Amino acid sequence: MKKTTLAIILTLALGVVAAGCGNKEEGSKGEAAAAAPTASASAKPAEVKKIIVGTGTKFPKVAFLDENGKLTGFDVELVREIDKRLPQYEFELQTLEFSNILLSLETKKVDIGAHEFEKNPERTEKYLFNKEPYAHWKNKIIVAKDNDSVKTLDDLVGKKVLTSATSAEAQILENYNRDHDKKIDIVYQNGAANDTVSQISTGRVAATIGADFTLPLIDPQGKLKTTDEVLSEADILFVFRKNDPESQKLADDVDTAIKELKADGTLGKLSKQWLGQDFTQ
Repeated sequence: MKKTTLAIILTLALGVVAAGCGNKEEGSKGEAAAAAPTASASAKPAEVKKIIVGTGTKFPKVAFLDENGKLTGFDVELVREIDKRLPQYEFELQTLEFSNILLSLETKKVDIGAHEFEKNPERTEKYLFNKEPYAHWKNKIIVAKDNDSVKTLDDLVGKKVLTSATSAEAQILENYNRDHDKKIDIVYQNGAANDTVSQISTGRVAATIGADFTLPLIDPQGKLKTTDEVLSEADILFVFRKNDPESQKLADDVDTAIKELKADGTLGKLSKQWLGQDFTQ
């Protein structure tokens, strides 16, 4: 009899706990909306639509796993802030290899690409970008700190240069090879940042190309340096499916949230917290 009573009590207790866990995300979203009332959040949504956001885990300070295995970083926390401002959506982050994010967008496995995507002509032909940038960067050549022989892309002809497939930096190298008879030896990788530093500092490859803010993030020990030449400048945006009315509506709503985050200073604070400076202007 006592065992039966105990079992009933435990069952009821577990039910209460389970109900609490199941409501946690919903409650968190509601609290966030209440804490940051906005024009977009003023009306209670009739339906909450789940949005899958594709990002990576190997970009230090941008999208990475911390010492506790938690996905975090500038882009990740920005997506979470945008989610709080848009009660009509529920964002779910999904981690992928960087080279698979845009492919997953095309095949509708994700709804947004979030990984410091630079807007360039090649990507604009295939994808929809939102209009409100959340960062701005300059791409430069990155070499070993004692390498004074490389100043421009011409200096990299015949040499190995590391890059990630489908990246904006890869596009710069591919465009150079398309327009010149003498080619740069492009080496594609899916490795982590520490692998990039190791390959360049040990001379296995001559260089890589990266945004100006990335060097102190991937190379805190100062084994590498940037050259002076600015190869390109670009706005950083989220990526959506092109020619898709629902994606256009989602992109417009994300723009509304980014404008609010800029206006109240949240975006600038996130940039300083994760990137060391305000790269959002």
